[in-house]
Amino acid sequence: MSSKVRWVPTPERPPLGEGDQSPPPPSLSWTLSSKSPPEASFISSSQVSVPDGGLFGWIRGRRLGHGGRCVEPARDTFRAMTGLYGAIQPADSVSPITRTHGAVFNLEYSPGGSVLTVACEQTEVLLFDPISSKHIKTLSTAHEDCVNNIRFLDNRMFATCSDDTTIALWDLRKLDSKVCTLHGHTSWVKNIEYDTNTRLLVTSGFDGNVIIWDTNRCTEDGCPHKKFFHTRFLMRMRLTPDCSKMLISTSSGYLLILHDLDLTKSLEVVSYPILRARRTTSNSDLVSATSSSPRSAGSPCHQGESNPVSEKHTVRATQREGGSPRNSLEVLTPEVPGERDRGNCITSLQLHPKGWATLLRCSSNTDDQEWTCVYEFQEGAPVPSVSPRCSLRLTHCIEEANVGRGYIKELCFSPDGRMIASPHGYGIRLLGFDTKCSELVDCLPKEAAPLQEIRSLYSHTDVVLTTKFSPTHCQIASGCLSGRVSLYQPKF
Repeated sequence: MSSKVRWVPTPERPPLGEGDQSPPPPSLSWTLSSKSPPEASFISSSQVSVPDGGLFGWIRGRRLGHGGRCVEPARDTFRAMTGLYGAIQPADSVSPITRTHGAVFNLEYSPGGSVLTVACEQTEVLLFDPISSKHIKTLSTAHEDCVNNIRFLDNRMFATCSDDTTIALWDLRKLDSKVCTLHGHTSWVKNIEYDTNTRLLVTSGFDGNVIIWDTNRCTEDGCPHKKFFHTRFLMRMRLTPDCSKMLISTSSGYLLILHDLDLTKSLEVVSYPILRARRTTSNSDLVSATSSSPRSAGSPCHQGESNPVSEKHTVRATQREGGSPRNSLEVLTPEVPGERDRGNCITSLQLHPKGWATLLRCSSNTDDQEWTCVYEFQEGAPVPSVSPRCSLRLTHCIEEANVGRGYIKELCFSPDGRMIASPHGYGIRLLGFDTKCSELVDCLPKEAAPLQEIRSLYSHTDVVLTTKFSPTHCQIASGCLSGRVSLYQPKF
């Protein structure tokens, strides 16, 4: 028996493998009529009609979202998520039976979203099931002082840090005791990062030190570690998602960026170049210089100290031996609206999940104003040193409620980077780059624009200090000064 393959136009039918209603390319669908194994047959290109640019051009256009209703699936998905977050409401308040844990300083979900951990003021770490809102476990003596930050290394291992100057490693499968305790800081340890490329733990504290830990080589005698970097007035330290940059914020208003990061080398300010850049009020002109004498990376760089240098000298200074720039340091003064003349303190620092931008929470030196600001990373070829391109550009900002003075408010990006959850008085605000919750790259303004308030949620009776998106579910958690943890989920 023979089989026949017939190509016929069926414009009302979507292409195979597609479940949406996108229009197919003209005369590009087919039907198969056969009752037995088909025989090979050949059809000339003249028998098949394809749109301008060919089949691959049409597929590429569809992937890029061009051509009417042909959109990229990821961009279609966010519309559903926007609708879900638009219907979000306070759902549950989770807390153990005994309320002895004090204020909530930090929240962290496990990568799979099955566990919510809570860093508390009174030495405790709480664990909850965020789906059922059930309390799982209280680590009542996790530390000897305030617990400041929690970071998961994978789905079962997590680390905590404290004002007792230590870091503790924990295993979700055995919470009765710590895996180990890391000693090395001399003051309060404030945050933890994890380099997924080198599998090294990175911590920072108010002693000004950034310390690297090889947790895979921990023994009874301790954990191998080294001091990687030191600066005065250190507040927060973060790694970009690809671990190619380290950002450090300071209480003196400076933001330090280590480019082309290599954690296997200790960074000494004497032997590494410092690009000193000051952002002017015009948000475009910069004055820079390379320092020939050692200075603290956290020390102010006044306008009078900046001297133009030749392009040739700058290029040589920013190259390590061998011609590869690693751990080159950039010192910036991010522009904050209303704070150009008074200075500010960068209290909170977060990174966009795709590495496109950094999110800062800044307060004035007089503590009478707070701002949330988004700065886009600007990559590209070097430009003449007399006017170097700054790595960050202010794109969006919004003024925050000036309550809870003296306490740090931790904000966060949503997993897709389209929204920001920010503590706001006794609640939280969901902020977007525009009212449609578009991607940052799709709505970059020429000048700094205000963040758009998508929704406000108030369920606390005290000042909210921290908030976090679930990595897997449409859920947000927030914690306040009186110790309450609230969950928010869609309600229809």
